[in-house]
Amino acid sequence: MTNYTTSNNLALESTFDVLCGSPQIKRQPSSAKGDRFLPRRAAMDLDVSRDELYNDSNAENADANGSVAGNVVTASPAKEEYNSQLAKVLGKDRTAKVLAFKEKAPKPAEDHQQSMRALYTQNREASAQPRKFSRHIPNAPERILDAPELLDDYYLNLLDWSSTNVLGVALGASVYLWNANDGSIDQLMETSADSHVTSLSWIEQGHYMAVGTSDHKVQIWDVAKKKQLRSMDGHSQRVGALAWNGPMLSSGGRDARIVQHDVRAQQHLTATLKGHTQEVCGLKWSANGTMLASGGNDNLLNIWDDRYLSASTNVCETPLHRIEAHRAAVKAIAWCPWQKNLLASGGGTADRCIRFWNATTGACLNQIDTHSQVCALQWSKHEKEIVSSHGYSHNQLILWKYPSMVKAAELTGHTARVLHMAQSPDGQTIVSAAADETLRFWKILSGGEQAKKEKMLSHVSSLTNPHLTSIR
Repeated sequence: MTNYTTSNNLALESTFDVLCGSPQIKRQPSSAKGDRFLPRRAAMDLDVSRDELYNDSNAENADANGSVAGNVVTASPAKEEYNSQLAKVLGKDRTAKVLAFKEKAPKPAEDHQQSMRALYTQNREASAQPRKFSRHIPNAPERILDAPELLDDYYLNLLDWSSTNVLGVALGASVYLWNANDGSIDQLMETSADSHVTSLSWIEQGHYMAVGTSDHKVQIWDVAKKKQLRSMDGHSQRVGALAWNGPMLSSGGRDARIVQHDVRAQQHLTATLKGHTQEVCGLKWSANGTMLASGGNDNLLNIWDDRYLSASTNVCETPLHRIEAHRAAVKAIAWCPWQKNLLASGGGTADRCIRFWNATTGACLNQIDTHSQVCALQWSKHEKEIVSSHGYSHNQLILWKYPSMVKAAELTGHTARVLHMAQSPDGQTIVSAAADETLRFWKILSGGEQAKKEKMLSHVSSLTNPHLTSIR
């Protein structure tokens, strides 16, 4: 066992001497066997190794023979030149350039013009400037109309704009129609002396109007003929909210009921919804007609599923979602036109918040405190924006960017609370009705691609024929 270890050590020491360049090399017979290589300390000069370890910079300048005198290394000029050239080749010389021109590039001719210079300069200047909000939002109304005898009642709904561009407004006991195309005004109907109009709503096609009255009636009017088609019962107190869903009409009253009417049938009453304990003041169907949202003076927001309403022929008391987040009456309700399950609701004076809901799950997606009574809400048809009108105490309109809820504009001018809002069919104008008995038209929304094309054509026409601007 001892002979085997000694033989291995001798073989390892000999191999290490060969690798380290030691002048003393001993070879073991070929019959020797080993599995490890061990250094031979006796053949190493430890003083020289230590000097090279701590004086590596001096070792680079050593001569070809590696002569050392004490701690001073003598270097030959040839070796120094060799190391310098080697450093340049290996890139250790930081002053040397990898790519360098021997001579400067020739200058262009004096009459030379670079065709892309102006384009590159223009792009660079444009990118350096911050992008700004391009759409102009006027702070003043485009038009103001008088609305005498407009009732100052938060729970009523007295304003609606049809798809045929006719605005309907209830003033006291009468309903008036203002045609936005030609500016004409007509009176549609007038109730009896002991009653007044409490709500109105256009059918989607715009040819018929539903009118709710204080004597708990729901009337259907043919606007073109100015003729009442029928009067429907179902409530015991005034009807303050109306909402169409195709030929089906929903009505909400102070008796806390929501009644479903089929205006095509003689027996028009199809269902009664009892989900509120006080007056129903907000009522809106979703764009696809599958869900009905109702708000009441009991601070409740209910979401009803059309499938349960169709199956119920008598009374339905269980909504799809019963939401109790608001702390005041919920009148302002609006369904998003570009996201079918997104619902916005606003609370009264004690709440002042706008909340956004997932109507499928009933989850609250976002909320914001407006610091003022929320009277009405209108989604933009072409942009991710929403408009809110307010009462106590600011009496203003606010245009919000959704979902960040950053204020894009604050519109003032009304001297009393802004109770009602409606949107033009082209999606550009909001009309507001306030307790100061005025209607104000605000052109603050984007009309989409069609409006952009019309604006561009109008601008081109004004440039080619400047007299058009003065005629208008």
